[in-house]
Amino acid sequence: MTDSKADSQGRSPALKQLTPVLIVDAVEPCVKFWTDRLGFEITNKVPGDDGKLIFASVQKGPVEIMYQTRASVLSEDPGAARDIMGHSVALFITVDDLDNIEKSLAGAPVVKPRHDTFYGSTEIYVREPGGNTVGFAQFS
Repeated sequence: MTDSKADSQGRSPALKQLTPVLIVDAVEPCVKFWTDRLGFEITNKVPGDDGKLIFASVQKGPVEIMYQTRASVLSEDPGAARDIMGHSVALFITVDDLDNIEKSLAGAPVVKPRHDTFYGSTEIYVREPGGNTVGFAQFS
């Protein structure tokens, strides 16, 4: 079967990186979750007219997450309201030491407690301040 998006040599387009942009009500508490609990660095900040962040990105190693406020998305494109409501995403991050991660997450709302999976990982899922689910998995 041939990919209809392949170039003239039959190759699919090269993809380099996936960075989610999560649309939230407030950026600051989301950034704080990653920096305070998990040691991420803020790599980009864009304040709005009122000084509050309308966009920010955090990164630790190859893992990068971007946040943008709903209000800023709508100010750029008021017609996007329907497109940004009702969608959901869960982030899945593999780690080497789930015990250490779990300690860092103490007090975060647990979506799914620590458990073993049929596919060979031990996982825990929490909710970050923007309302998104984040799962951490250690494979044996």
